[in-house]
Amino acid sequence: MKALSYELIHKDAKTGARRGRITTPHGTIETPVFMPVGTQATVKAMKPEDVERTGAQIILGNTYHLYLRPGSDIVREAGGLHKFMNWNKPILTDSGGFQVFSLGAMNKISEEGVEFRSHIDGSKHMLSPEKSIAVQTDLGSDIMMAFDECAPPDSSREYIEKSQALTTRWLERCVKAHKNTEKQALFGIMQGGFFRDLREKSAREITEFDLPGYAIGGISVGETKEEYIGVLEYAPDLLPEDKPRYVMGIGTPDYIFEAVQRGVDMFDCVEPTRIARHGMAMTSRGRISIKNARFERDFTPLDPECDCYTCRNFSRAYLRHLFKEGENLSNMLLSEHNLRFMAKTLEEIRKAIEEDRFLEYKKEFYTKYYGSPDGK
Repeated sequence: MKALSYELIHKDAKTGARRGRITTPHGTIETPVFMPVGTQATVKAMKPEDVERTGAQIILGNTYHLYLRPGSDIVREAGGLHKFMNWNKPILTDSGGFQVFSLGAMNKISEEGVEFRSHIDGSKHMLSPEKSIAVQTDLGSDIMMAFDECAPPDSSREYIEKSQALTTRWLERCVKAHKNTEKQALFGIMQGGFFRDLREKSAREITEFDLPGYAIGGISVGETKEEYIGVLEYAPDLLPEDKPRYVMGIGTPDYIFEAVQRGVDMFDCVEPTRIARHGMAMTSRGRISIKNARFERDFTPLDPECDCYTCRNFSRAYLRHLFKEGENLSNMLLSEHNLRFMAKTLEEIRKAIEEDRFLEYKKEFYTKYYGSPDGK
């Protein structure tokens, strides 16, 4: 029995955009899909049933944070992450690699893994491929990510080459450590920076393991949009067509549209909920700041085209009042709206792919959201 299967339902006639379906032990996922991030076993400021109400099909949990607190052993004793946080749909966990590498001066990379100090109390820890898999096994996610090195985008070719080779060696160790293959799918991660030949080498090496899915790593980490698109022009096609493709850490509509157009199926980011906590809403006419004085007596919905709980029940004036008063309800309502906006946008993208009009929908969306058909 496989932990995950992927069905390619339809390809857009004019682009590389794909309409697919992923099946996991905790349910099916219609792709392309955006995954809300539940770093600490919770999507910030939201109850699980409210997350589900937005149309979210799968959420992401963070290995690094859950390993440090409360500890993966506690999550295991609770019956796994699904039971611990009361989320009955699929969960993907990252490997913890991005977090330990982003700490910079607080880590030391070796063949064994990464030695790092906790951002909580400064205690020393070692995260290796085997440890990452062990923690994710405790968490019980449907999809677990291989431990890789996410090199900074400005790294030299020499460093990227060594990093890519190390990522492959670590993947081999992850595969050997992964035992729960009937319930948890392991995805490999392509690295190689902005060097096409290294990306091609990485793709050849990781696909030899015949895993259920693959991610394109090392983009959306601070590079320019041109560099981001440059990698996407060829990288998805280096991966198997009959398996899901995932780009980690992208959450703005333009980055998602550009990735979908080139054959990517899965995305995640904290962006929608993070900006909500700062009073920002994603609407059909672009982002708005609810702090703006012009909303003080605006008794219309946040977005007249939105069907979310927030827009059906509350006005911009009320949301502004909540935010100005520092009420937690502001974070809850704006987060729910933003996640519904993302889910609905992906629903429309899936429909457009099925009808071979992805580019038309992209142009229509960009014109309304960004004010120009090319998103500039």
